[in-house]
Amino acid sequence: MTSTSANSLQGDDFQDGISFSVLASAVKPHRLKIAALAVAIGIAAYGITLMITPTFTARATIVSPQQQQNSAANALASLGALAGLAGGGAVKSQTDQYISIMQSVTVGNRIIDRFKLMDLYQSKFRVDALKQLSSSVRISAGKKDNLISIDVDDKDPARAAQMANAFVDELRWVTNNLALTEAQQRRVFFEQQMAHTKEALKAAQLDVQKTGFTAGALKSEPKAAAEAYARTKAEIAATEVRLSTLRKTMTDSAPEVQQQVAALAGLRGQLAQFERPMEASGSQDYVSAYREFKYQEAVFEIYAKQFEIAKMDEAREGTLIQVLDPATPPERKSKPQRTVIAAVTTVLAGLILTAFFARRELRRRRAN
Repeated sequence: MTSTSANSLQGDDFQDGISFSVLASAVKPHRLKIAALAVAIGIAAYGITLMITPTFTARATIVSPQQQQNSAANALASLGALAGLAGGGAVKSQTDQYISIMQSVTVGNRIIDRFKLMDLYQSKFRVDALKQLSSSVRISAGKKDNLISIDVDDKDPARAAQMANAFVDELRWVTNNLALTEAQQRRVFFEQQMAHTKEALKAAQLDVQKTGFTAGALKSEPKAAAEAYARTKAEIAATEVRLSTLRKTMTDSAPEVQQQVAALAGLRGQLAQFERPMEASGSQDYVSAYREFKYQEAVFEIYAKQFEIAKMDEAREGTLIQVLDPATPPERKSKPQRTVIAAVTTVLAGLILTAFFARRELRRRRAN
């Protein structure tokens, strides 16, 4: 009868679970042993952390770049669609772009070479050094203040601060060498166009010099005709660019496209009228060469003016990267957090030991 009651009790324990009072009574005889072992394990964990080389974290904070209005907005209107080709679109989020630049492989490689990180990390391949550098660097933007923070972990506090500041230096280097802003894109575009136009202008000048001056050419007053011819040809070039840009987003039946087609046809008609008397003239070579020279000269002046405006805007936008807090060598380590590790280890050890002794005590009682 007694054996049957004990078996029934054990079955009820497994089905309904163990009550807190039963669990507490099972642990109570071992409470001092559990506490002593848990504290001993926590002290051991603290001692192990003393053998770990501390890590220091340095932080540099910069102000997120802001897009500024430039002085070329009205000047570009005279070029029509050339403004779009010159990079008129603004970056949607410059903060995200600047963070991506500092996280790029190019910046990472420059940091590795600058601080000889392959030797420091004992990496055989550069890709391994890049991975370790990436795990040691955290770059983020604040949600409220939108400030960009660069956190760098390193065993040496001085090197951690130098690396954090180096990321800011590399950001400046990239922005100065790549056309990231609208002004930089315009400057690169007009610089390229000026180079092409300058070569064409030299060729046109040589053609004029080769033809010489004849009496028939002087009677036809080529200067006035050449200036009008150059203006018309420049307007045709700008209209063709505008039409090409519109056709990328609109159909040929759109009113804007039809307007540009009509304007282009009118300009070509004017150009044909200029060329007709030139063909009948006996000084065709000189007049055509002179007109081409004036055309290239007019285009070069337009590009030169826009290039100077873009350079001024670029110089003004170059001050956007401002350091709010430069990184300094940290005085306190960031890792390992010895107190936290010891406390967490003690709690976990206590829970595991409690479960172990409680289970052993309950098995002993059920066996009896």
